[in-house]
Amino acid sequence: MTAESRIAAHNAGRSSLLALALATAAAGIMYGHLHDVLQTMDWRHVLAPFQVDDIDAAILYYSTLPRFVMSLLAGAALGLAGAIFQHTLRNPLAEPTTLGASAGAQLALTAATLYAPALLGAGREWIALGGAAGATVLVVAIALGRTLAPLALILAGLVVSLLCGTIVSILTLFHWQYLSSLFVWGSGSLIQHDWGKVTYLLPRLAVVVVAVGFLARPLAVMTLDDAGARNLGLATRTIRLLALTAAVALAAFVVSAVGVIAFIGLAAPALARLSGARRVHEQLIWAPLIGAMLLWLTDQLVQSLWTTAVVPTGTATAFLGAPLLLWLLPRLRETATPNTSDDAPQPRTARPHLIGGIALALLALVLWTALDVGQGPHGWTVSNWDVLQPLLPWRGPRVMAALSAGAMLAVAGTLIQRMTGNPMASPEVLGISSGASLGVVLTIFAVVAPDKTLVFAAATAGSLATLFAMLMLGHRNAFSPERLLLAGIALGTIFSALVAVLVATGDPRVAVVLPWVSGSTDRVTSTDAWAALAIAAGGLLLVLPTARWLAILPLGDSTARSVGINLRISRLLLLVLAATLTAAATLIIGALSFVGLIAPHMARMCGLQQPLAQLVGAAVLGAVILIVADWLGRNLMFPYQIPAGLLATVVGGPYFILLMRRKAA
Repeated sequence: MTAESRIAAHNAGRSSLLALALATAAAGIMYGHLHDVLQTMDWRHVLAPFQVDDIDAAILYYSTLPRFVMSLLAGAALGLAGAIFQHTLRNPLAEPTTLGASAGAQLALTAATLYAPALLGAGREWIALGGAAGATVLVVAIALGRTLAPLALILAGLVVSLLCGTIVSILTLFHWQYLSSLFVWGSGSLIQHDWGKVTYLLPRLAVVVVAVGFLARPLAVMTLDDAGARNLGLATRTIRLLALTAAVALAAFVVSAVGVIAFIGLAAPALARLSGARRVHEQLIWAPLIGAMLLWLTDQLVQSLWTTAVVPTGTATAFLGAPLLLWLLPRLRETATPNTSDDAPQPRTARPHLIGGIALALLALVLWTALDVGQGPHGWTVSNWDVLQPLLPWRGPRVMAALSAGAMLAVAGTLIQRMTGNPMASPEVLGISSGASLGVVLTIFAVVAPDKTLVFAAATAGSLATLFAMLMLGHRNAFSPERLLLAGIALGTIFSALVAVLVATGDPRVAVVLPWVSGSTDRVTSTDAWAALAIAAGGLLLVLPTARWLAILPLGDSTARSVGINLRISRLLLLVLAATLTAAATLIIGALSFVGLIAPHMARMCGLQQPLAQLVGAAVLGAVILIVADWLGRNLMFPYQIPAGLLATVVGGPYFILLMRRKAA
């Protein structure tokens, strides 16, 4: 038997084992769930469903069966959409939310609920579908100048998703008591009262699946890079647009019917690859089957374990899918580093010192504005020294904390993106922020009026626990980038799901939790600020000697080994540095997003390509973004405040989109 046949047989065996395990679990749960219903069922009524007059038969026909079918349809659609996204964008972290469909749908529903409730009379499905379509069109318009290159689409999708999510979070912060029903919908609820949503979803999914069947062969050719595919006569731009349109349509239809269901679109294709599906057509078959089974199993567990509380199935998918993904990660065979190249290469500046000087001047201007300019009882004022002096104990710590946290997250994001070679990687991917947030949320819910020391201790414990788990998982796999990213997402998804379940309860303590997890500086003291500044400066100094690693690791494992780099040690040290910086920023200012993802790209777009230049440039830009966000948060709705972590997206997002369009031009 040849080596290729042995590998094929091994993969087939793994696929069969996974299928057998899922089928066995499904059969067991199906029997346990339906046993009580079958025992009490009057089958005469089941045989005449349109004349149901028995309560058990009515529940079965109008609730249980539609929910069963919906779980299979939604899971299969999300699994197929995830497989298309990951293959077309050449990134194992791509999923149905990548191009902003879910975030756009949620924003449209939130806005309609608060400002145009009459529109809800026509059904939430059409509002959600319109929001998803609008967000996707905006993403395509942004990336069109780059010929829809994978990297451009990924970054545009992430920015649009973050912007939509930020607006939703700001509206939720001020109107959370009116949006409790959207919390459940936003977490994905499969509760059905009739067959209406099934009949809405089934024909639409069928049309898209047929279209995907015609695209299977061109997608297989796109396994090559764009140049190779074009040499074979494939119109890569057209095929990529058609494939992504199909995937977005699948996700948008599911979101419009049942809400945002997390993790299935990411986990199902990953589990398909782990089970041995390497070819495109195999993944397009296995991913929807695994997605359907995973969502159905989760929904059955939700109904069996939480009979009195409403736990959204979309949130609960993390509790089943994430541990399953973590268990299978050691069995993942190494794949090529994700192709993150862009059809429009970024220029490298010949004067990095000039760019650095401009960035530092901008930072100085922003610092002066944040300290001297602000709103007070008598409106906007520019303070002289006599007026500023009594205000410094209030403004100074917040500005210093924002500067430090922005720099730390930007440096951590640069480390992670260069270490993994993946543009979607960010500090949040490590799960450190989610672990710290979970510790704080559990403390607020468990302890009456916890003091600041206890809250910081809980955040520290959550961060350290997550870091320890990441180190253990990474050590088993030699800190493989793909496995590390998937493990971090799995852990972060579990923590985020737990936080979402607590928030969905509608407990009044949610009002205390939301500002912290959104990234607010209003609790920072001068001691906290000086500690954050010291950690940021020390972290940057420790990162500078790793510049050689950061220049070589994106080139691939073989290149790094050929020049004598120890992959295990280098990745371990970079991971510890990134996690430490992320945890410190989270402890000081709460759970932030966007800065660690986008600041490294903004530095690169400014021409700072070398590791040292990008690290320093990203740190300065991250500090600028967060200082401006904190200043706007303090003044836009004075005396009310908006958390800086939310406004950071509003500040950096449009500028990032402008940079993308200018580079494309």
